[in-house]
Amino acid sequence: MNAPHAHPVIQAVRPVPPAMLQALRARFGERCSTAQAVRDQHGRDESPYPVTPPEVVVFCEGTEDVAAVVALADRYAVPVIPFGVGSSLEGHTLAVQGGVSIDLGRMDKVVRVHPEDLTATVQAGVTREQLNREIRDTGLFFPIDPGANASLGGMAATRASGTNAVRYGTMRENVLGLTVVTASGEVIRTGTRAKKSSAGYDLTRLFVGSEGTLGVMTEITVRLYPLPEAVSAAICQFPSIDAAVRTTIQVIQMGVPIARCELLDANAVRAVNKHSSLSLQETPMLLMEFHGSEAGVKEQAETVQEVAREFGGMDFQWATTPEERTRLWTARHKAYFAALQTRPGSRCQAGDACVPISRLAECINESVADSEEAGIPYWVVGHVGDGNFHLSYLLDPNDPKEVEAVEALNVRMVQRAQRLEGTCTGEHGIGLHKIGYLVDETGEGAVELMRTIKRTLDPKNIMNPGKVLVV
Repeated sequence: MNAPHAHPVIQAVRPVPPAMLQALRARFGERCSTAQAVRDQHGRDESPYPVTPPEVVVFCEGTEDVAAVVALADRYAVPVIPFGVGSSLEGHTLAVQGGVSIDLGRMDKVVRVHPEDLTATVQAGVTREQLNREIRDTGLFFPIDPGANASLGGMAATRASGTNAVRYGTMRENVLGLTVVTASGEVIRTGTRAKKSSAGYDLTRLFVGSEGTLGVMTEITVRLYPLPEAVSAAICQFPSIDAAVRTTIQVIQMGVPIARCELLDANAVRAVNKHSSLSLQETPMLLMEFHGSEAGVKEQAETVQEVAREFGGMDFQWATTPEERTRLWTARHKAYFAALQTRPGSRCQAGDACVPISRLAECINESVADSEEAGIPYWVVGHVGDGNFHLSYLLDPNDPKEVEAVEALNVRMVQRAQRLEGTCTGEHGIGLHKIGYLVDETGEGAVELMRTIKRTLDPKNIMNPGKVLVV
């Protein structure tokens, strides 16, 4: 196993020259900031790593702004790091080589909606919740739901998925086209609004999942879906994690088109109860949602109930009104912050393994047993309908022994997932932490091909350097 970065490695900083800083201030005025508090905010994310601030932050409001920043960065060979809302978990926004943070938060316009074609084009700073609010009256919705109210630019950059992926896919399947600022400051467009194309290399898929290391995405065209006629959510408690996971496996293998299937272990349920004032039974639980016609939803629910009973699942509790469903899903989405509050002052190290659905029970059971033996506080949540689970630890980032112990647990979990023909990351991305894992997963030959692409598109290594690959 190639050693990952337990903490980000502060590499040789490439300072912003005075002439470049002067040019940025002349172009952007008050939207160019070197204030320490602003820099610190842009030098951290939800990972457990220490603050690693950029030298300057520029608040962009359009593609032309981004192109101007990157053109200057290219001229002076200075790193640029795209920043959305800072919800990433693998150190994506940390300025490990210094440079400029490009804040895309003000690029928050829904540019065009084409309801008849089921597409929308948005600026990179638009969040998923904002998009769904603005298209509510069209009878459509955007289904990708990673939990956090992330920006669509960040979601595309990390190839995010989330709770609806088992039915609607990930960002990879739902991005049709992009506007991208390349490392030279040139603006290019990839893809079209057509549902398919055979024209040339698939540049859209090259940039989706590249984590800002090949270019800065400024506009994204995404697929939309009709709101289902009927929606019903249910929770079901199980005597063990194994029983809940085996229920999920059988449901998926039977071809039931379930929309969401989320696992919470007893630790996660306990934290959610306290945080959201719920009274859920504190045992492993599946939180499920069914979409379709009235008859289809009823049939799906009956099938899943039969399967759950075979594995000791207790009576379903239904949430059929929008208010009830929202309360349950809001609690699920806040599980991360709920767990953090159970150990004040701690940070979270979130695992992100994904395996073929048939190997899911084996991977989770062995990983949980490993965690129990270590005695470090942990909880499990997962989009288990597509084989993705998050085994997360609460650690004191200033305690080297805890950091080392958690890293050892992560290594074993990743090795386990890869041995079972899975991946080190289902949706969080490589970032800083998983660089070594990528080599183990794909092999040196594949990683060297990625390096060749990186060097070709970013010869000065200015695009979010230090992430994904060691160049």
